[in-house]
Amino acid sequence: MNTAAAIITASVSAFAVTALLGFVMIPWLRKLKFGQTILDIGPKWHMTKQGTPTMGGLMFIIGTLLAILLTVITDKLMGGDIVASGSLVPQEMYTKLWSGVLMAIGFGFIGFVDDYIKAVKHRNLGLTIKQKTAMQLAVCVSYLLSLYMGMQGEPYMFIPFVGAVEIGFFHWIFGIVVIYACVNAVNFTDGIDGLCGSVTVTAAAALGVVAALRGLFGFSMAAAALAGACAGFVLWNKNPAKVFMGDTGSMFLGGMVVALAYAIGCPLILLLVGFIYVAEGLSDVLQIVYYRATGGKRIFKMAPIHHHFEMSGWSEKKITLVFTAVNALAGAAAVAVMYYGGYKI
Repeated sequence: MNTAAAIITASVSAFAVTALLGFVMIPWLRKLKFGQTILDIGPKWHMTKQGTPTMGGLMFIIGTLLAILLTVITDKLMGGDIVASGSLVPQEMYTKLWSGVLMAIGFGFIGFVDDYIKAVKHRNLGLTIKQKTAMQLAVCVSYLLSLYMGMQGEPYMFIPFVGAVEIGFFHWIFGIVVIYACVNAVNFTDGIDGLCGSVTVTAAAALGVVAALRGLFGFSMAAAALAGACAGFVLWNKNPAKVFMGDTGSMFLGGMVVALAYAIGCPLILLLVGFIYVAEGLSDVLQIVYYRATGGKRIFKMAPIHHHFEMSGWSEKKITLVFTAVNALAGAAAVAVMYYGGYKI
């Protein structure tokens, strides 16, 4: 199977599996009464969404994983090895792909536990902050350890216009901060219908193109699977949403996006390919810091920033469309930076 066929296969199969699962999983989630609990601190009009099935992220988790496995196995049977193609040592590429997938599953599991507590145990806030943080840090360290053990030589990071730079012990400190921040920023982005899934389509597409610049088509294939699965989910999650991804889905997406950034050796590129994630996470942090420093004043009408635009009169459809377009443009800028910054073969 040639690389173009593998990438198309991964994208189309992920889209089809995820979209078709909606016909089965949404009624099943509704039957189990896994409904979304809408917190009082959000916009009041969101209360109409109370009870909408959640944990729908299972749809694109299954879609993404099946598409990757289907493509890799089919390619192997046809005598190819798309994962090992590219400019890195084959073993390192296998480690980056599969450890990244396992990390995303790990974060998805944490999200599932959180969603389960909210939906079944009727505890609005799910896991405590300490519990969730401890579990997330454990996944971060495990992933970074797998990368460290699978590397040929010292840990390094590609910096546009500079090149590959050895980072030594910074691999651990920087890695924990980036992974933890990215996963939670993606989680913040999941606040209105269709937003997180649509933004992730553009982020995954940009990461897939960047991977292709170095001939890392196995990572392009994984990115295509993620983009296709998210697009399939958006069919059910667009306004008015018939299902929500829940923390199960948003944390899995965060894990996959950061895993792809690490796979191409440039986690810094998340600042552009995940521009909306950064804006969402940063707006929440700034709101909290400013509120505490000024004794109750706010920068935004409500944080994360998509709620600010809601409170300003923007519809959910408009916010999703504009935010997705902005992230697509930032993704295009990321590709340009990597191309002209010396990342291409």
